[in-house]
Amino acid sequence: MATETESTAGISAHMRGVTVTTLASLAGVTAGVLSGYLVGTDPAAATDQLSVLVLGALVLVQFPLLRLGGVEVEDFGAKDYLYVVFMTFALWFVTWAILLTTGASL
Repeated sequence: MATETESTAGISAHMRGVTVTTLASLAGVTAGVLSGYLVGTDPAAATDQLSVLVLGALVLVQFPLLRLGGVEVEDFGAKDYLYVVFMTFALWFVTWAILLTTGASL
């Protein structure tokens, strides 16, 4: 379409959004599973600070991966960064809460 804008890398705005959302979602689920694996899934594990470090590490790992995927991270504003952090946090929280509630063994 004439109104569709593309970045200099050739990735459309729609593909940029899909790529960012998919990577943030997968990183959140991975962070939840990795937290359950490293910390455990018993009730005492819910207070372990290592799980928050896992979340933070997976948030930071996403930005170089986005660059490799053709997304221009340099054009991100505060809203974009907050979106990535929130999506990763939300899926980490849900995944890890499910693992803690069910007491699944990893």
